[in-house]
Parts: sequence; C-alpha cells; structure tokens
Amino acid sequence: MLLGDLMARFEDETVALEALVNLGDLPLTVRVQDRGAEVGMTPGSFIGSCVRRYVEQASNEEWTTLFGLLSQAVDPGSSFLRRALSQAV
Repeated sequence: MLLGDLMARFEDETVALEALVNLGDLPLTVRVQDRGAEVGMTPGSFIGSCVRRYVEQASNEEWTTLFGLLSQAVDPGSSFLRRALSQAV
C-alpha cells in the first residue's frame, strides 16, 4: 500500500477509530478522545484532522524519521498513525 493510500484511509472516521483501538494504547486513546471532545470533534474526525495536520506540517527531519520507522515496521499503518497522533496530543 502506498503512503498516500494509507493516509487517505484515515479520512474515514470508522476506519480511523478502529485503527486507534487496534493500536492497543489506552493512554493514547484517552488523550485522543479527550482532545477531540475539547475541540468538539468525534474521535474519528479528530484522528483524520491529526493525520492531515501531520502530513501538512511535518518537517523534513520528521519525514526522514517516519520513513525509517515505516521501513522497519511490521504494520506501517499503525506506526504512521501512532506517530501522527503522538505529535498531535
């Protein structure tokens, strides 16, 4: 799967929320839910917003780090999502 396709998947709120739950990171899940509620967004829409922001604002150094992580990841989608959300919350 291409990175662009991966990012586009997170535009679907249901897919985004399911991916978050599948990370199995309860503290991150709670932070995402809380931060989304603070700005009046559902968790799924907040995740999509975080992914878009990450793609638009990540520095060249961040992209280099991300590509290194993705090249070693068993599940690149989860690695990408975790990185994007951790930057946002």
